[in-house]
Amino acid sequence: MTNFTNKDIEVLRPFGPTIAKVKMPEDLIDKLNVYTESILSDQNKQDELNYGSKLAGNVKQEFVIEKDFVEKSGWGNFLAEGVREWVFKTNNKKITQFNIINSWIVRQFENEYNPSHWHSGHVSGVGYLKVPKYLGETSQNNKTVNNNGKLEMIHGSKAFLCKPTFRVTPKVGDFYFFPHYLMHAVYPFSKSEDERRSVSFNATVDQSLFNE
Repeated sequence: MTNFTNKDIEVLRPFGPTIAKVKMPEDLIDKLNVYTESILSDQNKQDELNYGSKLAGNVKQEFVIEKDFVEKSGWGNFLAEGVREWVFKTNNKKITQFNIINSWIVRQFENEYNPSHWHSGHVSGVGYLKVPKYLGETSQNNKTVNNNGKLEMIHGSKAFLCKPTFRVTPKVGDFYFFPHYLMHAVYPFSKSEDERRSVSFNATVDQSLFNE
């Protein structure tokens, strides 16, 4: 069972909403990867758990995570404890309800992407299970920023002393919690046959806290 403390969770506030960043336990990363590989080894299972039609991504494969795995693997506990600590550290309030709506695994490959979108529920998040060693270069040599393969979170508009975007370079084990309404997108990467594998979720918390 994962036990979060104040020193384990970092709450980021690059703009209005807070974002929490935590490290996934290595054994949980392993379980999620083994679970994914078990789906890939069974074509019937791939068809059964195919979640692509319900998600925004222009990617090759997206699989919904089965309830049995959520409950037995520690995945559900990790999400519940992370959200509890994030909410408490943000507004000093304790949630008493946490219900996972859905969670899924995304397998992204070269030139695939996730357009700007938001999620359902109250809270969401994304973590990284596999990341290519190389994400490609910019098309123009004079570019100072390379966004290949990055997650971009968007809120508000550009103004003086106000940044409307927050970009994340994916690293295995990094997990980010964010409010469901936070618009975000994932950039494509190039010149790599490796997989960028992520895991995401949607959940609800106490309606009274959400309405504050």
